Amino acid sequence: MKESGLTLLEVLITVTIIMVLASAAMPISQIAMKRTREIELHQDLRTMRAAIDAFRAEWIRDGDVLQGPLCIKNKLTCKEVSGISGYPKSLDVLLKVTLTGAESTVKGESVKRYLRRIPLDPFSGKADWSLRCYTDPPNVSSWCGEDIFDVSSSSPDVALDGSKYRDW
Repeated sequence: MKESGLTLLEVLITVTIIMVLASAAMPISQIAMKRTREIELHQDLRTMRAAIDAFRAEWIRDGDVLQGPLCIKNKLTCKEVSGISGYPKSLDVLLKVTLTGAESTVKGESVKRYLRRIPLDPFSGKADWSLRCYTDPPNVSSWCGEDIFDVSSSSPDVALDGSKYRDW
């Protein structure tokens, strides 16, 4: 009578082949996850920079000279929310700016939003963005605190293309 089954050698060869295939797939999945976070970082930076630019277009001022349409209509608010160059004083300003004047709709006030929320940095999981003022040089390591001209990741990690995330 012939018995069917696998020998120990056949089982060991099968397990070895599976381990080799799994070890080859692991780095590929890690690279795919990193690439996904990089794409998310690009999108978040693009969104925040577009919001900063839209804010400046409406709230632009040059020192005490008010130039933007919302800045002219909301003189007091303009000086509270924008720096002397017309950029927002903080990221929180992009979430909600209280307007007063002719375009107001509810009890003399309305709200202008440039962002729904401040995105989280995909690499740190926090909203701890590096900020740069209008007067800062491109490679500044600390924020002056006057306005927000640009944002970047605060992650010290290196991207798949060899660049640093904070340089994006």
